[in-house]
Amino acid sequence: MTRIDPHGGIRWHWTTPRAQDILRRRALPEILQLYRELHGLPQQELADVLGYSTSYVSRIETGSRTITDLGALRHIAERLGLPPHCLGITDDADGDHQLVIQLAESVLRLAEIARQAGQATTAVAELWPLVARLEARTADGHADLDTLRLLARARVGLGVALGHVLPEERLATAARWTGKGLNVARRLGDPGLHANALRHHGNELRKAGLHLRALDRLGQARDTARTATERAEAVVLLARAAGAAGNAVVFDTAIEDGHRLLDEAAPTALFSGFTLHEVRLRGLMGTGRVAEAVRQLDRAPVAGLAATSQWRIIAAITAGEVLLRKGDSTGAAQQLGAAVDGATLHHLPHQLQRVLRAGRSLPEVRERAGDALARLRAAIAA
Repeated sequence: MTRIDPHGGIRWHWTTPRAQDILRRRALPEILQLYRELHGLPQQELADVLGYSTSYVSRIETGSRTITDLGALRHIAERLGLPPHCLGITDDADGDHQLVIQLAESVLRLAEIARQAGQATTAVAELWPLVARLEARTADGHADLDTLRLLARARVGLGVALGHVLPEERLATAARWTGKGLNVARRLGDPGLHANALRHHGNELRKAGLHLRALDRLGQARDTARTATERAEAVVLLARAAGAAGNAVVFDTAIEDGHRLLDEAAPTALFSGFTLHEVRLRGLMGTGRVAEAVRQLDRAPVAGLAATSQWRIIAAITAGEVLLRKGDSTGAAQQLGAAVDGATLHHLPHQLQRVLRAGRSLPEVRERAGDALARLRAAIAA
């Protein structure tokens, strides 16, 4: 269990495996002993916390006094900062919370499907109320490990969805949400959850322009990956961040690692030959190797079923940038025009901002992108 203290910090001592075992068994004598141990309290001070005599607390701890009165149990739970259900008490709020837990998995899954289908605004709309509900419950002290895992995933998912629909100047908001998810994930002893949070937080930091921090988080995600798929998804994002930072050494190493992993990891929405090719093109441009990017342009693999709308739009913008450096204005206009259409359809303002930067020499494309961006800004403001 965990609760928020008056100073806003989470008390994590109830999340340890030993504490969870004691709470699961609703063993009040052991709960009191553990509380004293964690806080370094003698029985007298615990008695003061509970408002009982020292001898009464001693009898509870030894098991010679069993408490069955619901009012007394609720009092003890409140004073120790525990949800009532830990002591066998159920109420309407706890029943409602169990329903939230059951529905949360479905909400997270549907939000992810919506985001990958290019409907990130729908994902945000689904995740906001879930995050608010879970955070309120945690702040009240009614949070077990399952709730905290859901909270970490929901915060990360919300940050990623916001990272799709916010303009560049507001992308730090997305990074803050993924960072809040990471703060919870790193404390829960769940390597997969931690790795996922590291990957997404690192990517949102990159998008917000915080390149050194992005490289740090994504390097951790790569180094702590447990599977080929986890490593592949970390590597492709690490390469993106290194290219954006102009770090050719890290970029080249990540790209080489990515190509090796193409034979080991199954394609995902984040990692495939298609996404790796786009990342390579953009990174070559970012590290000053334009000629090599031009040579690699026509070697793009087929997008495949795993490629999301977002990645197809990103790839079109990158191709447009390379074509402009090659001197092919017509081809560039076609790619960037298609990206404008896609970014408008899927409400992706920062991709329109990329088009505006890339298409400086293409006034018609810039005008279309500018008009579309203005409409999206108005929609976001509303």
